[in-house]
Amino acid sequence: MAATLDQLFVQLLHGMTAPLPEAIRPWVALAISLGAILAVFGLCFGITTVCERKAIARMQNRLGPNRVGPYGFLQFAADGIKTLTKEDIVPRTADQVVHFLAPLALLVPVVLTFLVLPFGRNMTAMDLEVGLLFFFAAGASTELAVFMAGWSSRNKYSLLGAMRAIAQMLSYELPFILSTIGVVMITGALSTTKIVEAQAAAPGEWLARWHVFTPWGLAAFLLFLIAAFAESNRSPFDLPEGESEIVAGYFIEYSGFKFALFFMAEYLGMFSSSGMAVTLFLGGWTAPFAFLDWVPSWMWFFGKLGVLIALFIWVRGTTPRLRMDQLMDFAWKFMLPLALIILPTAAIWHYAGRGWLGWLVTAPIVVGAYVLLGRSLVGRRRIRQRSYRYAAT
Repeated sequence: MAATLDQLFVQLLHGMTAPLPEAIRPWVALAISLGAILAVFGLCFGITTVCERKAIARMQNRLGPNRVGPYGFLQFAADGIKTLTKEDIVPRTADQVVHFLAPLALLVPVVLTFLVLPFGRNMTAMDLEVGLLFFFAAGASTELAVFMAGWSSRNKYSLLGAMRAIAQMLSYELPFILSTIGVVMITGALSTTKIVEAQAAAPGEWLARWHVFTPWGLAAFLLFLIAAFAESNRSPFDLPEGESEIVAGYFIEYSGFKFALFFMAEYLGMFSSSGMAVTLFLGGWTAPFAFLDWVPSWMWFFGKLGVLIALFIWVRGTTPRLRMDQLMDFAWKFMLPLALIILPTAAIWHYAGRGWLGWLVTAPIVVGAYVLLGRSLVGRRRIRQRSYRYAAT
């Protein structure tokens, strides 16, 4: 029964494609998988927006959406209908073609990154040997779409937002990628499926071999997660959309459904980055303990994904926005050096035997690097006690 439930969606896909000629069967299976991904994560996008608004409202002691549908959970449907019916206003001086293509150029690469994520056992739409490389190659093209949106609008605020976004995304792209190289070194594979299988509990072991359970893996996971915040323009790294400074950033001249596409691409990017974090560091669809293998693999993946999405929402509701100089300093003076230090640390862990000796050798390296880099980032600046003066009455 457990095995049948685990492979339920795989069997459904095989049943739908079995009557077709063998030549076109893989292409039809890919199209069906892509449609299922769009449907599932499109629905997750709508539900997440409502949950986020409700959670942040709770943190700020106010009401969230509570009118449309049960407990307001159909608010995303009302918002979607509204964006479809709103007028599409394009500036007279804008580059019409580039302005139209920019939201599509942002959404399509983000959707492609889902194709290499293993959502469960035998549930990878494109099981490529270089799946991790495909993920970063597709995701890196979003910088071009952001520049297209800012430049084609012929608006100084949109262009400034695009420049901010590109500077931020390029700066955090380096630690985003470097934090994953340790995983590739340990597993010896670029295939996301093989990376997940390498983290499963070995025969006779009760605990899984998730990379987050190692000193270098924990540090790399935190770096990857912080870079994912910056790559998806989430708070506290939402400077490209700083409404108090540049109104709305690179998509200020977009309205209606085009604006909704930018909004959707941002959330899908958050889902994709979280899914890759689950794949690389949290064991993907594997259970943390061997005796829990009876739980369907896709449930483990989406459960871990839900925890990371909740973390994204929590951080947005509780942290203020950084300044631009703080943003860049943190990327180049802290995250990049620490990501480079993790690489030899992962090699030492591998050759030290991955046991208590590995912990004894690598943990002080990671902690020492964190402390030294943190102190060098802060420098000698100290927070002084604030004094208040009141006018005499």
